[in-house]
Amino acid sequence: MSQPGRIAADARPSHVYESVLDAIGQTPLVRLNRVTKGSRAPVWAKLEMLNPGGSVKDRIGLRMLSEAERRGWLRPGGTIVEPTTGNTGVALAMAAAVKGYRTVFVLPDKVSGEKVALLRAYGAEVVTTPSSADRDSPQSYYAVADRLTREIPNAFQPNQFFNPQNPRAHYATTGPEIWEQTGGRVTHLVAGVGTGGTITGAGYFLKERNPAVQIVAADPAGSVYTVDAENGQTHHYQVEGAGEEFWPGTLERTLIDRWVMVPDGVSFQMARRLTREEGILAGGSSGMAAHVAVTLANEVDDPDACIVVILPDSGRGYLSKIYNDDWMRENGYLSRFSATMLMGGLVEARTGGVPRVVAVGCDQTVREAIELLREYEVSQLPVVQEAGEDRTRDCLGPQPGEAVYVDGIIGSLQERTLLDHIFRDPDVLNATVRSVMDDPFELVDASEEVEAVIPKLASSTPAVTVQRDGILIGVITRADLLDYVARQRQAR
Repeated sequence: MSQPGRIAADARPSHVYESVLDAIGQTPLVRLNRVTKGSRAPVWAKLEMLNPGGSVKDRIGLRMLSEAERRGWLRPGGTIVEPTTGNTGVALAMAAAVKGYRTVFVLPDKVSGEKVALLRAYGAEVVTTPSSADRDSPQSYYAVADRLTREIPNAFQPNQFFNPQNPRAHYATTGPEIWEQTGGRVTHLVAGVGTGGTITGAGYFLKERNPAVQIVAADPAGSVYTVDAENGQTHHYQVEGAGEEFWPGTLERTLIDRWVMVPDGVSFQMARRLTREEGILAGGSSGMAAHVAVTLANEVDDPDACIVVILPDSGRGYLSKIYNDDWMRENGYLSRFSATMLMGGLVEARTGGVPRVVAVGCDQTVREAIELLREYEVSQLPVVQEAGEDRTRDCLGPQPGEAVYVDGIIGSLQERTLLDHIFRDPDVLNATVRSVMDDPFELVDASEEVEAVIPKLASSTPAVTVQRDGILIGVITRADLLDYVARQRQAR
């Protein structure tokens, strides 16, 4: 007879467990449909955010603690200390809650507030350190975690970056699940690389079954993995849970067939697409890996290709960042306007009957320049000098609307500057434009986004000249940008 409160083993369905830790793994494989539209190969997403702790790290958290208990490194009443960007901390905190351990986690300050709150919800203590601190700095989250491990009695640090149980967890679970779920048809595995445990463990298993399986690693721009290959400099990036500034012992780099570097903005935009087009609330590292998988699906020329991408965590920990339009705009990942417009389009859409280009020749008089300003109701003029044998003729300036080549622009005139010259010396009206002109306006390409040009005009630059294929197509002023912004806001 079974004990009260327990379900008999022979009567227990496979989805009924003794604790939440038994629910780790066996995450579903779901086909991506809309973000892969037109692709040559199918992409299947391994939804690791459906683990009970919300990420792929649940797999390694439990295994590292179980091994530490078996070896006597972690004893009753002990404290778990770990440097983490959040997900490993949650996995450890969940397991520690079941097993009765105290937890202290050290996080870089770039980690979202939701993750910090989540760790504290499990009863964990959280210490934050500056993201800008180098690994060797005593302020880095690695160094602070090491110090706390030494100082706290009976403390144990799983150290996911060098713990062999990290990749072994994926060799034992993630790899076999993918092989079984695809019926052995998987041809490509795409995964982001943080500690490297996921791609190493799952990759080893899959290559043992089929050496032809391609292992493709996604990496944030600025991480050591891809920057090191280009002999560049690592730098700060905002994708959490992926990339590194050193090579961890849990990564087997010879296993990886291809590395792909992904900018933060691309990762975040794909995460938002997964949510809005596939119904999969994804984090930034999931967006990064999905971008690489979709790119690969467009390149692969194999009708039997089967691409599996591991989506490591949910977007619930990034609602204040990736899914916050204000944060995305402030960091340059999202246009501030209802639709993205290019500078060439702004020139085309500008209202009024002013020709696209009104310019003045460098040897025309100041009086003639003022007449142009008044006639066409503009506040500034590019000054041009076309190449040719007869410099005098060529410096008389083009007719309004006539083609002006950007290599002939040598200066600019502004109402404010002209007024200052005339106030000091009225006879300057008869002087040449060349003698009073200012530096040329900054030149931008017609294909540049309006969003990127606004900061230029918000500073000391009163106008920019817009070129396409070496020909000046217009001058955009602060007033033009203000009018554009006002119309955008009104259209909402």
